[in-house]
Amino acid sequence: MKFVAYERAKQGTGASRRLRISGKTPGIVYGGEGQPQLIELDHNALWHALKKEAFHSSILEMEMGGATSKVLLRDVQYHPFRPLVQHVDFQRVDARTRMTVKVPLHFKGEEESTAVKLDHNLVNHVMTELEVSCLPADLPEFIEVDLSGLTKNATLHVSDIKLPKGLKYISHGRGNPVVVSAVAPLVAEEAAPAEGTAEAAPAAAKTDAKAAPAKKK
Repeated sequence: MKFVAYERAKQGTGASRRLRISGKTPGIVYGGEGQPQLIELDHNALWHALKKEAFHSSILEMEMGGATSKVLLRDVQYHPFRPLVQHVDFQRVDARTRMTVKVPLHFKGEEESTAVKLDHNLVNHVMTELEVSCLPADLPEFIEVDLSGLTKNATLHVSDIKLPKGLKYISHGRGNPVVVSAVAPLVAEEAAPAEGTAEAAPAAAKTDAKAAPAKKK
């Protein structure tokens, strides 16, 4: 994906506020061999780009001053309650350097699995993305996970996922976490009547009938 950025000369809280009022979003580009560079972007174009999954997980082409460079979105700061992007961070991409990035998971085949089709299990997506290490050329837009072989009450771990070539999962010491689990749906049981209730009701009715006074003629 491509986007256009402009060099930002001024910095500071006041300058950033004026940029936002004028429909621009302040940002920064860092990493690689160059020095950190202040940039600004058109807010509306950025807002729509951020709604696309690929903008968050793909290598982007940033056009600025007639030159194009490859960057990766690293951080977005939103306004607490207004639909406003306050700041964005990008990192330069070096083709020879491995990088760490979170890649979204796309699930398929869930409805065809025996867990869902025959056993009517509910499938919980415990994880929706994986943090991986790879070279820029090997970075995929997403990782596809096939759930067609999921069985009753089964769990799918990270080790069960076939990662694309060049990707290495970053566990951060979490071992082999669960990605997907198939769980039997809860069935509400009908509450059994309290012991003696069924017998007590007719008995009470008979007692009431006997206790009722006879009508005078």
